[in-house]
Amino acid sequence: MKLLLISDIHANKIALDRTLTVPHDRIICLGDLVDYGPMPVECIDAIKDLKIPTIRGNHDNAVAYRIDCGCGYEYKNLSISSREYTWQHLDQEHIHFLKNLPLNLKENIDGHRLYFTHGSPVSMYNYIKPDTPVNEIEKMIEGIDSDFLFIGHSHIPFVRKVKNTTIINPGSVGQPRDGDIRASCAVFDTVSCETEIIRLQYDIKGIYRLIRDKNMPDQDQLIDILKRGY
Repeated sequence: MKLLLISDIHANKIALDRTLTVPHDRIICLGDLVDYGPMPVECIDAIKDLKIPTIRGNHDNAVAYRIDCGCGYEYKNLSISSREYTWQHLDQEHIHFLKNLPLNLKENIDGHRLYFTHGSPVSMYNYIKPDTPVNEIEKMIEGIDSDFLFIGHSHIPFVRKVKNTTIINPGSVGQPRDGDIRASCAVFDTVSCETEIIRLQYDIKGIYRLIRDKNMPDQDQLIDILKRGY
């Protein structure tokens, strides 16, 4: 099975549509459908209509429950201002959908134990990055009893093995933070257990225009992040 992994869409429906063109048998989303981008309604509706299994990310949680997102200081002001914009556009059905997203999924496919979550098995707020010390990761994955752990949250794509667990982050669809402005996703082959990180060009200027046209707060900062890829 070709499993398409997407994460951290952040209300960028144009980038989401581009990633969905990647050949796949099934899709799983690792969370953060909302905040930062101009199209929260469209992204939630697409995920619902396609019935894509989706994890609740920290931004989904913040929007749904009106609490802090727990994100880093560098982007905190933008998460707060764009969340106000998001609340103005979502209805109660969208909020209900976000509230009821699961914190993790566990599946056994082709004899492999797969675990899907947003930040880490311990918390949606935990960051696991390519350079996170092994001893810190070991604490966060202790007891999950899975061969493969799929995460998002850091917006940085990577594949890394810690003890007997291979950790896979597909990167961010709509808000890359690794210096590459292209949309990021991954395809995991459940038979060969090989992972391909995929980067895709999309109409990024279209998102710039929507940020302006919809009069989002902090427009210049939001656009600059997309232009830099971090």
